[in-house]
Amino acid sequence: MSRAEDLRESAGLLAAIGHTPLIELDLAPDRPRAVRIFAKLEAVNPGGSIKDRPVARMLVEASRAGRFTGGRRLLDSSSGNAGISYAMLGAALGVPVTIVVPGNASHERLDRIVAHGAELILTDPFKGYDFALEEAHRLAAEHCQRYWYCDQYSNPGNWRAHYDGTGTEILDQLIVQAQAVPDAFVAGVGTGGTLTGAGKRLREANPNLHILAVIPERFPGIEGLKPLGEPDDIVPKILDEALIGERVRVSSEQAAAMCVRLARQGLYVGPSSGAFVHGALALASSRRYRTIVTVLSDTGERYGSTEMWRRA
Repeated sequence: MSRAEDLRESAGLLAAIGHTPLIELDLAPDRPRAVRIFAKLEAVNPGGSIKDRPVARMLVEASRAGRFTGGRRLLDSSSGNAGISYAMLGAALGVPVTIVVPGNASHERLDRIVAHGAELILTDPFKGYDFALEEAHRLAAEHCQRYWYCDQYSNPGNWRAHYDGTGTEILDQLIVQAQAVPDAFVAGVGTGGTLTGAGKRLREANPNLHILAVIPERFPGIEGLKPLGEPDDIVPKILDEALIGERVRVSSEQAAAMCVRLARQGLYVGPSSGAFVHGALALASSRRYRTIVTVLSDTGERYGSTEMWRRA
């Protein structure tokens, strides 16, 4: 089957990505009555996370460009969710996939990557996510005939997927649900794709949009988010730091506590989502913004093997 035929065969799966619900969060009494908080529910994507959006774009563009001729493998590093998206879509498109992941990624994430037939390379968890990124760089350089390195940290298809998709959907949905454009957007930095792409699109609609970046502690950290701040931290090339108006530190305990609160309302989400909602509530309490939007990046079912839900 040709690559064009592979794309047609997987069109149904690709069409299922995006167009996720925008839901209003009711976290009273923390939220002032005049403030509304909305969030994109990204766990309904077929890969279970927001990462399906950029991975679909990057993989389809690479496939159309003939990057995988001769059985060449897609290579990238991931904290887990993008790895699932690569593995799932690679299986659908007939593209062999190799993912470099820190060894402390949850078992649920690792199991799903392997279930789709991808090759998994685990790195020392104590060396952090940047070490996994460096290992992917090394493999790409040493085995350039074996791998095509997607590099979601620098691939413009990453942020453009959020500009065209996530950000545009938020605007369309908010007009219907709140008759407004957002005053503030809360996100974090993994690769920088969501903050950069959706942030650019939302700021076009509201030049005064306030963008808050959630920054995790360095250890134990929050899966999927980079701490940044240190001279040796790898800053994603696609991250537009000029968009960020404020940074707020959120601990893993604060993120987990918010996940438990959301679960009590029926929303079972992962720790980055809890961190974002924690940041959104901090903005809400300032009473400077009336319409705040964020993303619920993935499902809490990815973290059953971690300590997070044992405190519920």
